Amino acid sequence: MLFFLKEFFMYLSKRYKPAIIFSLKHLCCSVSIALLSAYLVFYIWYPAPYDVLAGGRELFLLVISVDIVAGPLLSLVVYNPVKSKKELFCDIGIVVFLQVLALAYGLYSMSQARPVFLAYEGDRFQVVSVADIDLDAIAMAPAELKSLSFSGPKLIGVKLLGSTDKGYVESIQLAMAGQPPSFRPERWAEYQSQSSNVVRHARALSELISHYPESQAHIDEMVKKSGVALDQLGFYPVLSYKAVGWVIVVDLKWGRPVFFLDLDGWF
Repeated sequence: MLFFLKEFFMYLSKRYKPAIIFSLKHLCCSVSIALLSAYLVFYIWYPAPYDVLAGGRELFLLVISVDIVAGPLLSLVVYNPVKSKKELFCDIGIVVFLQVLALAYGLYSMSQARPVFLAYEGDRFQVVSVADIDLDAIAMAPAELKSLSFSGPKLIGVKLLGSTDKGYVESIQLAMAGQPPSFRPERWAEYQSQSSNVVRHARALSELISHYPESQAHIDEMVKKSGVALDQLGFYPVLSYKAVGWVIVVDLKWGRPVFFLDLDGWF
């Protein structure tokens, strides 16, 4: 019995020790590629805080965790030192191909969900992702807004309709159906054309501090970092399909966004 156990463990050592070593090397390569992918996602497509506002963090972790785990595990299974070099090259090549294919599909999916605009929409700012936009209607956008950003969201304004304007009722119906004006290319406008409205309708940041006194220290710290005086800052709620409890702080001179806060601005 002891002889058979000894032979069995020797077989396992000869079979799996090289496989484990190869799998660990594969894991190191996978982690390196994951770090490069993280740079693309979090520094270019979903710069903070859009990794939260647009759900980039959860989606990336799902894509990468599957890719990092599946590849090395499959290589652990298929790697066998008794195979010929040709067999190993073929088997490992298939594993790497499937892994690259899964990663490419995951990154493509993330690119299609990436935020491309931060739109000023009257009493709020709306995060607009590629998936929110009817791409067939992109030709109706202003010429300078027809190309969708690959380097983080671009600030835009939105042309809002008054109650006496043509299409007002239809616009309300579309908004109630999940298609607010910021999702519709024909309503986009350059942000500069709306900046005066941003300044005019912003709520004073002091209101936010009064409502969240427990967050005053953090807000004061952010104000200090911004280099803008407290009385020259206002705020708006920020909406996205992943988060509603955020605000964006703007300066009251130019309407320029200054920083975000993880606080609910709807009060």
